[in-house]
Amino acid sequence: MSIRTRVTVLAVTGLLVTGCTGSGGATPDAARTKAPAPPPTTAGAASPAPAVIPPLPASLTGQRPDWKRCGAPGDGGERPGTEWRCATVKVPLDHAKPGGATIPVALIRKEAGRKSERIGSLLFNFGGPGASGVDILPRAAQDYRKLGERYDLVGFDPRGVSRSAGVVCRTDAEQAAAEATVDLTPDSADEESAYLKDNADFAAGCARRSATVLPHTTTTATARDLDLIRQVLGDAKLNYFGISYGTQLGGTYAHLFPKNVGRLVLDAVVDPTADTVGHARHQTIGFQRALDNYLKSTGQDPKAGTERVARLLRKLDRAPLKVGERRLTESLALTGIAVTLYGQANWPLLTDALAEAERGRGGALLELADYYNDRDASGHYATQTHSQRAISCADSSDRGTPAQAKALVPEFRRLSPVFGAFLAWDTAGWCARWPVKGERATPEASAPGAAPVLVVGTTGDPATPYEGAEKMAKELGPGVGVLVTNKGEGHGAYGTSACVTRTVDAYFLKGTVPAYGTTC
Repeated sequence: MSIRTRVTVLAVTGLLVTGCTGSGGATPDAARTKAPAPPPTTAGAASPAPAVIPPLPASLTGQRPDWKRCGAPGDGGERPGTEWRCATVKVPLDHAKPGGATIPVALIRKEAGRKSERIGSLLFNFGGPGASGVDILPRAAQDYRKLGERYDLVGFDPRGVSRSAGVVCRTDAEQAAAEATVDLTPDSADEESAYLKDNADFAAGCARRSATVLPHTTTTATARDLDLIRQVLGDAKLNYFGISYGTQLGGTYAHLFPKNVGRLVLDAVVDPTADTVGHARHQTIGFQRALDNYLKSTGQDPKAGTERVARLLRKLDRAPLKVGERRLTESLALTGIAVTLYGQANWPLLTDALAEAERGRGGALLELADYYNDRDASGHYATQTHSQRAISCADSSDRGTPAQAKALVPEFRRLSPVFGAFLAWDTAGWCARWPVKGERATPEASAPGAAPVLVVGTTGDPATPYEGAEKMAKELGPGVGVLVTNKGEGHGAYGTSACVTRTVDAYFLKGTVPAYGTTC
């Protein structure tokens, strides 16, 4: 598990809205989508992007998608209704060589309900990185029904994800073994060694199974894919809704193609100025803030309640709870706690799960951890975290050392006795021994000349703390970034805040730009 930028909204009734995390020992996997066979020479390092990218050939920009009835989603859920159609488009494997090899990018579309008032296509990215837009959009479409009256709603699997040359790194058995044995907060030399070895093994598995696509999974490359998709769909400008990691993708697109920006909204915003340690520090603060708010909502003193949770985790570190043939470890319990903090509606689940674990029953926290780790009842794991790590480590040039991570632990533990040690160690574990060099320390988001971009930040967001929205709005530049503040809890505001939903709908449907600093 790594608490990165996943949008995991666990409703009390059952289903998610989006997807996010990654890291060391507790990462999901399994070969659901077969990646291209790896040639022996491509798993080394990504070559630096040239200053000028050649134009795309007409064979790519002139594609016409062959829209057909969609199949069942990769996780075994229900097949989308007949109003949904699926297709693939070809994109360059390497945008620096647009006439060379291509890979498929999978699309799903529901046409506008009122065609006579159609504005254009509206593309979505639901986060992760690594979330499948083809799987998620039909399930989440009810939240966007008003937008769907005048837009074609379009989801896609970004490169390296699921049907789009999806990265695969581990088998189910390998993942299950890592979850059962690797401590994500090592506190002995042996545990440190096992933690780092597991992360290195994960990277080696990616290199063996997905070497062709691995050097080309950057957000920059996906942003260029977005512009090609825009052209193939016949849109003069890109209309786009990015959530969580999708905000990084949206900011990157605006930076690369400011003149092609139509109506862009970024919700649950990744700080474009933060490096790996900065993100980890932000999330340590953000998740502790969310935990404090949860504890206060139950009438507990945040300091005493945090110590109660930390005490439970220490107990599980010494003696995991048996759950059938499995065990609830400290790491899995931490995962289960984290998932409930993505939305206030989940807090009752946390209350019940903590109470059960304190009575010696770990089933509820283990079920929550399985949900977060994309493990189904049969023990099969999805591959979102494989894709997530591939994209994150292709983007970031940071490669923290174990010594640097260990040095962060005291500070991070002061910031959060529950989440601090995990997030400190994650700075070294996440991209340990990664076979591809990262593109840069922080993404570019400046977009002079672009149309206004709405940037929505929620004050109680644990995974992408509010401060990231402030930074993104400033990075986009004057007259471009328009900050909208949601005073509330959870990861993402659209659909949970009526005020934010109205504001975003007015922008997408009428072009109404709110005042900078509008507060809901």
